[in-house]
Amino acid sequence: MPHVIRSRVRAPHASPVTSPVTSPVMSSAAPRPARSPADAEAVAVLHRAAQALMDDLAGLTHRLVAALREKEPAYRAAIEADPAGIWQEANRSLRLSVGSLIRPRESREAACRMSWRIGEHRAEQGLPLDALLHAFRLGGAMVWQGLVDETTRRRPEDIRLLVHVAADVWSFVDEHCGLVADAYRATERRLAWRRENQQRLTVAALLDGTARIADIPGAATMLELPEEGRYVVVAASGAAATGPVVGLPPGTRALRHRTPDAEHVVVLLAGGAPERADEPPYEGTCRADGELAALAAGLTVPPGVRVGIGSAVTGLAALGEARGLAGTALRACPRDGGVVLLDEHLPAALVVSSSRLGAALAGRVLGPLDRLDPADRDLLVDTLRTWLEADGSAQRAGTRLYCHRNTVLNRLRRFEQLTGRSLARPSDVVEISLALAARRLLDS
Repeated sequence: MPHVIRSRVRAPHASPVTSPVTSPVMSSAAPRPARSPADAEAVAVLHRAAQALMDDLAGLTHRLVAALREKEPAYRAAIEADPAGIWQEANRSLRLSVGSLIRPRESREAACRMSWRIGEHRAEQGLPLDALLHAFRLGGAMVWQGLVDETTRRRPEDIRLLVHVAADVWSFVDEHCGLVADAYRATERRLAWRRENQQRLTVAALLDGTARIADIPGAATMLELPEEGRYVVVAASGAAATGPVVGLPPGTRALRHRTPDAEHVVVLLAGGAPERADEPPYEGTCRADGELAALAAGLTVPPGVRVGIGSAVTGLAALGEARGLAGTALRACPRDGGVVLLDEHLPAALVVSSSRLGAALAGRVLGPLDRLDPADRDLLVDTLRTWLEADGSAQRAGTRLYCHRNTVLNRLRRFEQLTGRSLARPSDVVEISLALAARRLLDS
């Protein structure tokens, strides 16, 4: 509870309290201003009234707790949950506050420490800062009123002297409100950092596949995601060192996790299970495979950035598998950037999934071309790749290559002669297509 009087020995313009340990207001070496006779009489009046409050500290504590219950809803819940704890906290704080009126040097440091601890404790409990500050000011007002009432009852003529210390009393209240607010905000920052770190470690464990099954429900609660929702992982590489790598479509429910070589984004798909039984599924453009295509189309990808989108999985426990699929899609992405949706590039994914086998296939199928002049070799490979992309149409391939269809056919026949493969044989076409993908992706 608030501490309500500042020592008269403190310099009027000393620095405000900044911590419960190093604050200059706790120093017994503070300069002592000249004290007038009126000041001395006022301090004596203050001591007498404060001692009367100390003699009835239990009654003062009861009145303060009752006022908090009546006037501050946030404290009402705390009092109902832990009445004895709130009473003890208020009593200790009031004892130090009132003690500061009588023995400022002895009580000052302990009062500051008490305010700091209260700020920390209430921040940890989630009590609103406004409610905490209201409680401190309410306590200050109650102590001041108690001083006035005691002086009026015992020696009414001394009220004029009590006015001399009013400014100091309220300055002290404001000072401790600042102290408790600083402690509260410092604790909030510490708790926020701890939550962010816990979330980061949890997401890392899920993506690494090292999270224990028993920890999955707790992870779902912490991350505010459905345990059995449908997810996809997006892997991106090649962006700046800071900031998000790719932009997501508006309304996307996602978590980002940065590693030294890539950014991984866990995306909750619209087909995911609702968090509550009465809650509809998350909104999305479309579902299933169509939703993955919509996600790919809606990404904002800077030039040169490579993005791989894995296949959808069910459940947070499967995010390790989802990350592996996204990594495969990323490896199948062109080196100059772009977006690869794994489900639409499965042949290329097969190649990069086993780079040794992919390189061996490329060497076996395309190796005979390596004996040619590099320009001649590249011309045959470009013609073959264009012909395959044109669905085997020499006419369309010629249009794209700016040459006659017969030129395309002559190059294709030359390829067949050099490699011993037949473009009329489906099994050979499959091997050729995979070999071309391996040569492009593995740079073999």
